[in-house]
Parts: sequence; structure tokens; C-alpha cells
Amino acid sequence: MISSKHGTRTSGAEVTNIDQFGIWILLSDSEYFLPYEKFPWFRHATVDQIITVETFYAEHLYWPELDIDLSIESIRNPESFPLVYK
Repeated sequence: MISSKHGTRTSGAEVTNIDQFGIWILLSDSEYFLPYEKFPWFRHATVDQIITVETFYAEHLYWPELDIDLSIESIRNPESFPLVYK
């Protein structure tokens, strides 16, 4: 027996706020704050670049215009994923 394909995912990520401290993202029933001090790649990005975010699987986000690829776990616990950024 062949199973039918799954439906289209409708609950993607949504950027809900951008301010001088960082960005807020709503994913499913959770909202996450990405401060620029922990996620510096977003600091000088345009609004269009930041709001263009794609959801891969349930635990992965991708910003194609910035080539930024983050797991939700790295957003929840950035201390566990140290940066090397200069």
C-alpha cells in the first residue's frame, strides 16, 4: 500500500518584532528572542532579509537572503553553541 503525501505545513516561523536589541520569532506556540549580542549576523541586516525566514522540519530555521541556518536548540540555549565572530 502506498501512503499519500503529507499536507503542506501551515505553521511556519514569523518574525514578530525587530528592535535595537534583537529580533522576536514566533514558531508554533513559542516565541523566541534572538539578541544581537548572541546572534550578531542580524544586527545590520535589512528588515526584508530578517523577515524572510523559512522553517525546515520542526526544529530548524533558515534565512536564505542572509545564508543563516539555526536550530531551535541553539536559540533556546545559545551558551551551548559558542560563537567565533569578529
